[in-house]
Amino acid sequence: MQVDDKLLSKLEKLSYLKVDENKRLEIEKQLSEIVSFVDNLSTLDTDGINSTFAMNDNPTPLRDDTPACDREINDDILKHAPQNDDHFFIVPKIIE
Repeated sequence: MQVDDKLLSKLEKLSYLKVDENKRLEIEKQLSEIVSFVDNLSTLDTDGINSTFAMNDNPTPLRDDTPACDREINDDILKHAPQNDDHFFIVPKIIE
């Protein structure tokens, strides 16, 4: 699949992005290469391969979900905030 100017314009509209005129050809070429690479994946023979195949049969190790609060981390984060009070960020009111 080739990415042309028409498709790139459609992608711009859908993504609310604007591509500079001097970069359009370069981006079209790069997107075409990406799509071609993905198209190659459809040529792989996956018959007989279980759809739940994984490289490792071990499940993800779980840990206890224990809540914790480290005041030192909170204080480090809040010291970078423009305004804070009683361990909370102060932000401008946005709803009337």
